[in-house]
Amino acid sequence: MTPGPPDPVTTPAVPAVPAAPDPVTTPAPPAAPEAVVAGRVAGARRVMAEAGIDALVLRPSPDFRFLGGGQGPFLVVTREGLAETGDPAALVPRGARRVGVDPEMRVRELFGLAIEAELVPAGPVLAPLRLRKEPYEIEALRRAVAAAEGVLERVRELAWFGETERVMAARLRSLLLESGCEELLSLRVAAGEHTARPAHLPSPRVINPGDALGVSVCGRWDGYCAEAARVFVVAEPPEDFEAMYSVVLAAHRAGLAALRPGVPAGEVARAVAEVIDGSGYGRFAAAHAGRGVGLGPDEGPGEDTVLEPGMTYCLEPAIHVPDLFGARVADVVLCAEEGALPLGTAPHPLHVLDR
Repeated sequence: MTPGPPDPVTTPAVPAVPAAPDPVTTPAPPAAPEAVVAGRVAGARRVMAEAGIDALVLRPSPDFRFLGGGQGPFLVVTREGLAETGDPAALVPRGARRVGVDPEMRVRELFGLAIEAELVPAGPVLAPLRLRKEPYEIEALRRAVAAAEGVLERVRELAWFGETERVMAARLRSLLLESGCEELLSLRVAAGEHTARPAHLPSPRVINPGDALGVSVCGRWDGYCAEAARVFVVAEPPEDFEAMYSVVLAAHRAGLAALRPGVPAGEVARAVAEVIDGSGYGRFAAAHAGRGVGLGPDEGPGEDTVLEPGMTYCLEPAIHVPDLFGARVADVVLCAEEGALPLGTAPHPLHVLDR
């Protein structure tokens, strides 16, 4: 039976959380090397010409940062120029017929363009250019993964017995900000039967001995996104949990083995599904086993994309048994010449919390 809400008198106080960074005064993430940005802009212009697009209008977003945008408010790319401006309509060429706009632009911003041109999504122009990461991007992702995993390593230092998911989430949020996380995209702390929920917000549920515990963080460090998910048990694992978790780890290994140049990204998901289906847990498997990651938390490669060296992928096999328990591990993996190269510390033993 799920414990009721904790006693407000005895529940540990939530520690103070540092204020979120001020978007006005916080420095922009480190800029890409000038030569790299120049190559990206040239690639964007080539695709624009092929698609008959006369200009791109971007607001602060992954695409904006990809083309060297700083603090905004808009970045305009034409066949001849590139500039940040507060009045993008003034920089769109007169007589432009097609203009690519950032999908994150607000309706009032679109109306504010006041131009007589067909507006089309800018994403398809830039998405192919963002697939293969430059060496400096891979190092930025490696640092982001190290920061995310460093926070999860602290889980074992914290006192869990008798505390709530919300208290622990607040502690982890504080640690993430201290680690330099500039934007927290998601934070999941799920205990006991809550681990069976793929999407779960930290609740007042008390963490007790015998609980499984799923913790995952996803955030942005220096402009690049990383996610890490780990599984713990408090004192001792629930019945049948270790067997289920071993299936998740086997699926993770199968995904790593399948992830290599020349293979469609969908083959990675199929390799994961084959292991989980063969174990009898197929109907409890997560709907997807991974996604691309980089400047954005969910980007290419898509299922039909043939993997190439330099592409990065978040491998995240999971099993969720309703009302009982679940387990998910997540790692950012580089597709290298020789195959899958985790940017973090995979594989993952089942961590036991003993206090």
